[in-house]
Amino acid sequence: MEIDVEDERAVLMPKKLVDKSQAYFWTKRWQEGEREADEDIKAGRVKTFDSVDDLIKDLEQ
Repeated sequence: MEIDVEDERAVLMPKKLVDKSQAYFWTKRWQEGEREADEDIKAGRVKTFDSVDDLIKDLEQ
């Protein structure tokens, strides 16, 4: 709960708590990356691999 004093009144506002270990997810930088990834997926700019070896071969190219 957040309390703000405005003109002799206490205004109570509910707050959502985020576990400290998950706070990074809600940073501006991380959210921008999430949006970029979503756009890449929607545009088909993704690859899938049948094995880790296939992934590594693609990365080495």
